[in-house]
Amino acid sequence: MTEALTFTDEPDASRFALRRGDTLLSVLDYRDDGRTVALTRAFTVPTFRGHGYAGELVDRAVARLEERGDREVIPVCWYVADWFAAHPERADILHERRTA
Repeated sequence: MTEALTFTDEPDASRFALRRGDTLLSVLDYRDDGRTVALTRAFTVPTFRGHGYAGELVDRAVARLEERGDREVIPVCWYVADWFAAHPERADILHERRTA
């Protein structure tokens, strides 16, 4: 039997994590300033790359932030920016940059 994936928010480490059992698969680092959450780096352990874990992690992190409803997302990491480009239906949570 295959163990289910476990998603956690680890605020002391400023990251979301995806695990299978005790095995860390992927992490998504963030900076939270109380209004926005900058998603700064998606990383999958090299052994586990190519299985969609980073995408699953970003999806779960965005869902968690949408559920909270009190933060906007700034996609600093290129992977996260590409994920939002592929999921325009989730763009409502994105922080709009204001230009002068």
